[in-house]
Formats: sequence, C-alpha cells, structure tokens
Amino acid sequence: MELDAKILKEILEIIAPFVPAGQQVSEGTDMVADLGLDSLKVMKIVENVEDSFDISIPLNILPEVRTVGDFVMQIQKITGEG
Repeated sequence: MELDAKILKEILEIIAPFVPAGQQVSEGTDMVADLGLDSLKVMKIVENVEDSFDISIPLNILPEVRTVGDFVMQIQKITGEG
C-alpha cells in the first residue's frame, strides 16, 4: 500500500512536539527506538491524531505500529483512504 502524502504530513506535524531536538523524522522512523516515546506520549499522539482526523483508533492496532509509516498505513485503513 502506498503511503498517502497528506496523511504522512499531518502525522509528522502531530508527532513534531514529541521529537527530540535535532532528530529527523521520516516514514521509516521507529516511534519507540528512534524517538524514545513512552506509552503516555504515544497515547497523547493517538489522541491528537483522533482529533485531527475525526476518527477512533482501536488500541489493539498499536502493537502493529512500529514506524511512522506503519501509523500512516493504519490511519489510511481507518479513514478508507488506503
């Protein structure tokens, strides 16, 4: 599945406040290993994404989300844009 550039851009904007200074983020960035996100930060990001896209993200998909690209693909599935 091809990543939707618009969704990727929006996700990167939402993640930006949680990214360590100087850290580059792309679709291949691992959200835990590369960004050091803990569960509280991940839940805040999920909440912000839900608000931004007006969707509800099932918590059972989170174990499948390792990279920013994985997250974008899940959003695409939920929104029907993928």
